[in-house]
Amino acid sequence: MIFKKVNWYHLPWTIFLIIALVACGVKSPNNNQPNNSDTTNRESNLTFFDVILEQADEVGRPVWRVRAKQAQYTKEKQIGEAESPYGELYQDGKVVYQVKAEKADIEQDGKQLFLKGKIVATDPKNGIVLYGNELEWRPQEDLLIVRNKINGTHKQVQAVAQEARVKTREQRMEFSGQVVANSADPQMQMRTEHLIWQIQEQKLIGDRPIQIDRYKNNQISDRGRGNSAEVNLKTKIATINKNAQIDLLEPPARITSNSMNWDMNTEIVTTKSPIRIFQRVENLTVTANQGEMRIPQKTAYLTGNVNAVGKRRQTLNSQKLTWYLDRKLVEAQENVVYRQVDPPLTFKGETAVGNLDTENIVVKGGNSGDRVVTEIIPQEPSTRN
Repeated sequence: MIFKKVNWYHLPWTIFLIIALVACGVKSPNNNQPNNSDTTNRESNLTFFDVILEQADEVGRPVWRVRAKQAQYTKEKQIGEAESPYGELYQDGKVVYQVKAEKADIEQDGKQLFLKGKIVATDPKNGIVLYGNELEWRPQEDLLIVRNKINGTHKQVQAVAQEARVKTREQRMEFSGQVVANSADPQMQMRTEHLIWQIQEQKLIGDRPIQIDRYKNNQISDRGRGNSAEVNLKTKIATINKNAQIDLLEPPARITSNSMNWDMNTEIVTTKSPIRIFQRVENLTVTANQGEMRIPQKTAYLTGNVNAVGKRRQTLNSQKLTWYLDRKLVEAQENVVYRQVDPPLTFKGETAVGNLDTENIVVKGGNSGDRVVTEIIPQEPSTRN
């Protein structure tokens, strides 16, 4: 098959007409001369067969090259239409995407390329494939846009959204509109309205409210939320910022902080910001200046102004606290103060061990021989009439 090259931008109108006549096989009728209306229609709608549509930049490097079995140029709209096109998109003279579609609309000024209908755009370098219903290539802006219910696949990430914008030089892709992104390793799902994929850095960045579901054996094990988040697919660490919250299935607990690092490989949550852990079964809440939760061990380590509050308003204050959630056991160190309401009493010491839920706490003095201070608060006698 012999393809004819057509450059919409540089092709003079007279050449369009000549190629159209040859390509379409138009012959002058023997009997009747065409009327003015027929002549105008032929000059306005020119059809080409087996063509290559291409556009170059100011230094002659290609910015796109599209092959089509059939293409039509409409003078009034100044648009070339190609049926079942297949081609390449170039940046700096190199192929950045291979594309195919049901139909292509090409503006005559050569600044933009439009494809419509069952789009497939493939990044041969990174192995990314984008499916959608509209594609727009703006080479001067280094911008590829795939719209209308897009689906992106890659060995690391699969995503669906309303739109994807690709900056080929920056190796950056932005998904927007009802974004759902899935990762195989770590096994997780992200839901948000805007998600940035830094391809080379292997990072997913959500700059809007986001939900992250962690999976084990195809079942949700933990769920994180925040106003923004960043997931490093290389280190498998998710950083959740601003109103960060992680709900654990086992142990059943909720962790909240302003910012948290969630290592999905080791299943360890850490934060240097004030932290709050709520255990639903025991109705026990612990706050501290910073902390760490080791999910497989079901153990929390908290430091700095630790305050544990039980369901009967009993409290345990210290500077360090180790909380074994499955054993319902706490170990407190440094400046320990235990208080309970009924009966009202207070213990002070350097260490404490026990079950805060059952109010079975043993407070001890430090190594220096400090004694445990016990305060018993007598109840006011009831007044009889």
